[in-house]
Amino acid sequence: MCGITGWVNFDMDLSLQNEIIEKMTDTLKKRGPDGSGIWLSKHCALGHRRLIVIDPEGGSQPMIKKYGEKNFVIIHNGELYNMDELKNELISLGYTFKTRSDTEIILTSYIEWGPLCVKKFNGIFAFAIWDEVQNRLFIARDHLGIKPLFYTIKNGALIFGSEIKAILAHPHVKPEIDSQGLAEIFVMGPSRTPGCGVFKDIKELKAGHYLIFTKNGANISKYWSLQSLPHEDDLGKTGEKIRYLLKDSSVRQLVSDVPLCSLLSGGLDSTAVSFFANEELKQKGQKLITYSVDYVGNDKYFTPNEFQPNSDADWVKFVANKLDTNHNYVFIDNEELAHALKPALYARDLPGMADIDSSLYLFLKEVKKGATVALSGEGADEVFGGYPWFRNKEAIESHTFPWIRMVNERMKLLLPEVVKCIRPIEYLNDRYNEALNEVPKLNGEDPYNARMRKMFYLNITRFMPMLLDRMDRMSMAVGFEARVPFLDYRLVEYVWNIPWEMKNLNGREKGILRYALKGYIPEEVIERKKSPYPKTHNPVFKNIVKEWLKQIIDDSTSPLLQLVDKKAIAELIETDAKAYDPAWFSQLMGSPQLFAYLVQINMWLKDYKISIV
Repeated sequence: MCGITGWVNFDMDLSLQNEIIEKMTDTLKKRGPDGSGIWLSKHCALGHRRLIVIDPEGGSQPMIKKYGEKNFVIIHNGELYNMDELKNELISLGYTFKTRSDTEIILTSYIEWGPLCVKKFNGIFAFAIWDEVQNRLFIARDHLGIKPLFYTIKNGALIFGSEIKAILAHPHVKPEIDSQGLAEIFVMGPSRTPGCGVFKDIKELKAGHYLIFTKNGANISKYWSLQSLPHEDDLGKTGEKIRYLLKDSSVRQLVSDVPLCSLLSGGLDSTAVSFFANEELKQKGQKLITYSVDYVGNDKYFTPNEFQPNSDADWVKFVANKLDTNHNYVFIDNEELAHALKPALYARDLPGMADIDSSLYLFLKEVKKGATVALSGEGADEVFGGYPWFRNKEAIESHTFPWIRMVNERMKLLLPEVVKCIRPIEYLNDRYNEALNEVPKLNGEDPYNARMRKMFYLNITRFMPMLLDRMDRMSMAVGFEARVPFLDYRLVEYVWNIPWEMKNLNGREKGILRYALKGYIPEEVIERKKSPYPKTHNPVFKNIVKEWLKQIIDDSTSPLLQLVDKKAIAELIETDAKAYDPAWFSQLMGSPQLFAYLVQINMWLKDYKISIV
């Protein structure tokens, strides 16, 4: 787990090369607190920050392999979960290895198979290889985009980084935002259109893609995507295959030379991952360490709603006892939660999910004291259909993203000229239709199943990336690695083609997953109604962010005032933003999160010194 950055220019000014790459690399030191390295050549500069997880002695980067007189140089962020199989295959082809590192396996795979090496990888990765034989840069990102990679092309140079901040540290790149970026923030936000970096001219390398940069420019290729095929397995075989793939993924992801744990909410997904991990560790005479999160005072203020039907606290205790894990409770202070909005913003480089981000940041900061790697249940809801909108007739039939709500109401908070500039409904419809046009169709599929297939595609490719961004940035901001067994691409490929009637078995969210886990995890957890990531219900948080927003609109120098209608924001504060409860975005973002999101936008514009162009 690391941070990577660099640039390629075939007309490179070598005089400032070292100074610039050091500055870019230094922006990623939280991603890699354990070491750093740079590599320079006539056309290429690469920088790396390292978080040690595997092979402390041999895994330093940039890593170089010689091919005659030529170099292959790699910087890598991620983990390979099939490295043993790949290593054996490469040894059989005559290669030798100096380290136990998966980085060397990736580099050697590229030397042997070229760009299509990525098709052989099972893991989470973003990496760059400078190939002196072909005189080109090769960058690639994992199948589902679990590890981030951004880039821009300026003055004939390709500049890239794990995070946007690394790119902004290059002197050719200015922190600017145009109408598209504003639409991403105010219409799509806190989600983001795949490929869009929000900042002007900054792009994201999409999941399942690689990019080759030569003297002739950039060439992008897709190496993986979902394929729609008939599902041939009966119910019993389907459950067995899901269980096998989830167990195999969970066990593979236990590889680590540093302390490892699991994030446990007492729900179906985290319990399943924790169960398979714990069973494997027991065979080695070890016990799984688990962590859960809650908020000071939540027991007093929690009230159920359609999105959050129950609290996690009792369930966590029940599951930890049943699985016999070494459990640890983390409680977050609400005042601290508000103040962590700033480091959460810096981690994302963009306004995000408000306290849903800052709480994860504080939670993992505490977990880091006892572990460096965690397994999580992230991704199960998108892959298996866990969200309320999968069973809501209005959401299914609506012609938009079901998690983006109240757009017209929110536009009233902006200045009319801003609304005219971003064309909110047109922009939203364009992004929605773009997504639908990508959906791989299944010949002969009935209209209802075809519609549900579209719903799953929207969730996997448009909603899930926001949560993967959150998990990656908040974990890496505290030098921590989060793994996601439910997003092994083999499991995602298999579940994608299971028809809705089977996914929705017994009319339950994630019904097929519940069926697959029967007899393995406690029956009470299998029957538990889905509850999302816990958020604070304590009014302390809302009162703090509301007061901050009031201070922002009372300060004439606040950059937010370039964009919002001051009178409308004052009215929002006066009415406590109750019109935006229980959720104006996803399941979790109501009135407190609207205040916090606006606060983060102002902080972002100010601290990143952003020009609106």
